[in-house]
Amino acid sequence: MKTRRILNSLPLLALAAIIISSFTASLALAQKKTSKEKSPSSKSTTTSSSKMSTTTSTRPQYVISVTVGGKPLGSMTIEIFNDLAPKHAANFDSLVAAKFYDGTAFHRIIPGFMIQGGDPNSRPNSGKPKMFWGTGEPGQRTVPAEFSQTLKHEPGVISAARTADPNSATSQFFICHGAPSHLDGQYSIYGRVISGMEVVDQIARVPCEPSAGGDISSPVEKVEMKIVKK
Repeated sequence: MKTRRILNSLPLLALAAIIISSFTASLALAQKKTSKEKSPSSKSTTTSSSKMSTTTSTRPQYVISVTVGGKPLGSMTIEIFNDLAPKHAANFDSLVAAKFYDGTAFHRIIPGFMIQGGDPNSRPNSGKPKMFWGTGEPGQRTVPAEFSQTLKHEPGVISAARTADPNSATSQFFICHGAPSHLDGQYSIYGRVISGMEVVDQIARVPCEPSAGGDISSPVEKVEMKIVKK
């Protein structure tokens, strides 16, 4: 049984790489300050934040309404990056149009890390117990990876959940509650929350119990969603 999970631990080799990278970056910055010449590309550099914060009229927006135990919690508005991750954007849009997400759950919640949802097994009529939520359904259409070397996993960022296969993303997604930088370049970022981040915070505070994997990430009461396009 393959569960679409997002790693929440940083391997030692990756940590060493980050330390080396940080030292190299510091050295480069010191050299830049002592130089009188400017890099010819410095004016055209685009940061991750600027790419994501620039809302364009062609980026579709959606409203995610959330209930906990059947009681309304609130709603958030998200923006999907059809310009930066067109395949994932098209997949998400088609699923919303088919009302695929309505009744599915945010089944995995880890405060300071992320909230994950969108598995059809979590629908009320699926007949699947909670232990199967997150495993996905056989035959779901997969989306090829659209990894970015510039976009970063920051609070509010939406990214595609997957198995160990980089090209195995389907309907499940996660919204970052923290800034898990170890996921950068390894998971496909395709959207962000543009309003209602406080709802993500509230979801992150929902009481949880041990999941099938053993971590304390399974909500005691169902955190259900409904998504409509604006």
